[in-house]
Amino acid sequence: MFVRECWFLPAILPHPAFRMEIKDLLSPDDALIKVWAPDKTSLLRDLATRAATALALDPELVVAEVLKREDLGSTGTGEGVAIPHARIPNLTRPFGTLVRLQHAIDFDAIDGKPVDIVFQLLLPQSKGGDPLNALASVARKLRNPDALRRLRDARDDAALYQAIEQAQDLKAAAPQR
Repeated sequence: MFVRECWFLPAILPHPAFRMEIKDLLSPDDALIKVWAPDKTSLLRDLATRAATALALDPELVVAEVLKREDLGSTGTGEGVAIPHARIPNLTRPFGTLVRLQHAIDFDAIDGKPVDIVFQLLLPQSKGGDPLNALASVARKLRNPDALRRLRDARDDAALYQAIEQAQDLKAAAPQR
């Protein structure tokens, strides 16, 4: 599965000129702490509906695309992080929502750990280029243990946004053999 092998994402675009900035994907209004969800499906539905409303898109379409992608394999990347994502028709630019959950939930993550940091990323349907840059940029930032600590320590929405915006990219180590 694509996400189960996402260790390569941070390495696919090593040159800084190709990296997208978090501010290109996420607005301060879309970084939220103390989000509650009983389970993964409810959270994905809520985040997709919230994003669809902000983007003036059909919420049912966005929810369906996000859930369809998640059915292909969990987007739980490990260490309490998930990066659910989907390509959305008529979307012109990547759009992110970052949440820190009040209580970690099971996400079928690659390491089996429950997830408390979720960065939902909606991507244009165009292939290659910017959508992959956006996904790789988020993945690199969320691999950084210091960034994760700051995200988990954020006291309010503004501090959560600041923590992700200031996070340093962490390149993936080569897989162990």
